[in-house]
Amino acid sequence: MLVFIYSFSAYSQKVAVVLSGGGAKGVTHIGVLMALEESGIPIDYIAGTSMGAIIGGLYASGYSPDQMLQIINSEEFSKWVSGKLDQQYTYFFRKGQPDPSWLSFKFKYDSVLQTQLPTNIVSPLRMDFAFLELYSEASAVSGYDFNKLMVPFRCVAADVGNNRPYILKKGDLGSAIRASMTFPFYFKPIRIDGRLLFDGGMYNNFPSDVVMEDFYPDIIIGSKAAGNYPPPADDDVVSQLKTMLMDETKFDLYCDASVLIEPELKTVNLTDFSNTEAFIDSGYVSTMRLIPQIRQFVLDTVTQAMHDSIRKKFNDRKPELKVNSIEVKGIQQGQALYVANAVMGQVKGRKSNTYYAQDISLDLVKSGYFKVVGENRLKSVYPTLVLDTISQRYKFVMDAQYEQGIEADFGGSLSSSGTNEIFLQLKYSLWRKIATTAKVNGTFGRFYNSALVGGRMEFPGRKPKYLEAEYTFNQFNYYRTKSFFFTDDTPSFLYENNTYLRIDAGFPLTYKGKLETGINIGSNRADYFQTNTATKEDEADRTKFNFYSPYIEIEFNTLNRKQYSNQGARLFSSVQFVSGLERHTPGTTSVLQDSYTDYHNYFIFKFVYDKYFRPGKLYRPGINFEFQANNLESFRNYTSTTLYMPVYSPIYEMSTIYQAEYRPAGFIALGMRNIISLNKNMDFRFEGFLMAPIYELSSDYKQQVIKSEIFPSLHYILSGSFVYNTPIGPLSASLNYYDDETPLSFYVNIGFIIFNRPAF
Repeated sequence: MLVFIYSFSAYSQKVAVVLSGGGAKGVTHIGVLMALEESGIPIDYIAGTSMGAIIGGLYASGYSPDQMLQIINSEEFSKWVSGKLDQQYTYFFRKGQPDPSWLSFKFKYDSVLQTQLPTNIVSPLRMDFAFLELYSEASAVSGYDFNKLMVPFRCVAADVGNNRPYILKKGDLGSAIRASMTFPFYFKPIRIDGRLLFDGGMYNNFPSDVVMEDFYPDIIIGSKAAGNYPPPADDDVVSQLKTMLMDETKFDLYCDASVLIEPELKTVNLTDFSNTEAFIDSGYVSTMRLIPQIRQFVLDTVTQAMHDSIRKKFNDRKPELKVNSIEVKGIQQGQALYVANAVMGQVKGRKSNTYYAQDISLDLVKSGYFKVVGENRLKSVYPTLVLDTISQRYKFVMDAQYEQGIEADFGGSLSSSGTNEIFLQLKYSLWRKIATTAKVNGTFGRFYNSALVGGRMEFPGRKPKYLEAEYTFNQFNYYRTKSFFFTDDTPSFLYENNTYLRIDAGFPLTYKGKLETGINIGSNRADYFQTNTATKEDEADRTKFNFYSPYIEIEFNTLNRKQYSNQGARLFSSVQFVSGLERHTPGTTSVLQDSYTDYHNYFIFKFVYDKYFRPGKLYRPGINFEFQANNLESFRNYTSTTLYMPVYSPIYEMSTIYQAEYRPAGFIALGMRNIISLNKNMDFRFEGFLMAPIYELSSDYKQQVIKSEIFPSLHYILSGSFVYNTPIGPLSASLNYYDDETPLSFYVNIGFIIFNRPAF
């Protein structure tokens, strides 16, 4: 009976609502719709542009004004407006090992000099999938005809190819609305019916003419949340672009029986939604004030119960969001199969370009989709859902583009201690049914030199996995002093070369966790002096260790930065078996003069836990716990033995210094990090650490190892630092205090102190 009354009322007197664009100010339309429904005003047609299209489309899709408010105020909404991807959808195991890169460049190998300007400031990935979630069910139940939505709907986009507005009346509703709100340079445009479409506000920011031509309403109620832009400023490029791109809007209603609602709204940035509550309230209040005027034209009344009944009837017809197939357009068949397996878990068969799988929820599709886009293999991608009316299941459609090319990385660090380094890397990806990546990198500096050649194959699926092989050469040149502001004629204390082949396999345990197992085969050579008085004429001792080493490790990592994190946690644990042959050749500073060989078989155990807490915006505490041990007895002498003992280096400078005190025969360590965050890029860090050696090592008169009693003492580290995270990496200045022979150190560095992965 209620439906009959509503239908009769709509037939006897037709009311159209027109919603303007306006960016963030457009949320005022929610308040307008709230007031209209509360006042019993029927809404028979609705049209909008840009933000007006989003709100009008939600209303036409069966969302109540209260539900719209929940969407706009949600954390999800802020993420897709900002373009940020949820960390939960980023696979940690795909990140690989961290490197000291500052900048990355992509170029085609056949056109190195070809450069393309970015088409958008905000990443559309999050927003595109959000529109799919919001509007796909309504598209399906209406048969992709906007006249058959809960309320007939229109939106306007800009066809820049033909320099005219484009009225969207059918097709995928989410795509139509996405096109209508695509403000140039903020968001990437999309194609519909072969047309490249931008924000409809470029040509028609208030589509009252559209509702007159398509619906012939008796009354038009307009909601104005936008105005024409002021004259451009001489030094404001954005204002100049707006003036060039956006036509002047005439807020005419083209109907004798019409009312224009014009809330007073302050000027805000296009994507600044911090005033949502105030804007919605302004729309509501302004509309309620005009209800008497609206009632001069609108005689019919639709109660809130009638609105809710119509909305419920429409929503009850929406098919369940179950997906059983995927179509991947725009890329090769092998690549499409990779994507299909990654998104759907594991496909069972293919017909034409469509891959079929078992029924899965949209949440699982979403998870797989963001795994794929998070790999950065696709130049662009746009998702839609299409309902199969026979099976009442959806097909997930991805329109993608793949750009084959080479990625170049540049980075390193500049330091006050003379440990400067330059990092260069080239990566090439070949993507078919299996994703293959080859890379080569080199690091060059006084302290550290390295080269790496490697490749990785990833196998998609609900439980993806990878195989990887890397051949690495690492060279460390340790000096006795911590400062190198002046030329030091003293020869290097220890010169270590590590060359090895790593072959490993891994798979994710969670989005932020992985398990990896593999084997290292290689050789480690160390040249070193066993006295502080060595000269350039002295010959160094040499210890060479040929080894093989299988291992297994588990890591969970949610840290927000490669270095100087202030959010997240990291848990790392590993067990490694080492078997190898030691060969020692004594030098002129060695007491023992005979050459020496020995076999060693031992285990290495590691457990590291870093955690940052967030009790307040300004202060963020963190903890560090670390346990390392091995059952190696000793190499021939004290210095060579310390090379293979666990190293504790919670301060980044420590990885550039050879400190025997922090290389005991196993240790347990606990640290506290106190961080004062002045803003998102600037921190003051005050850190303290205690290390308890399981056994301390010392040297006898023959330069051989003496082990202490168990847990003989405590060693401590104190550090105060200032860190500013620049676009190319952290700039840090720290004052560090160590429990060793030269305790105080002042250290300044810009960039990342990160080395290629060691063998153990």
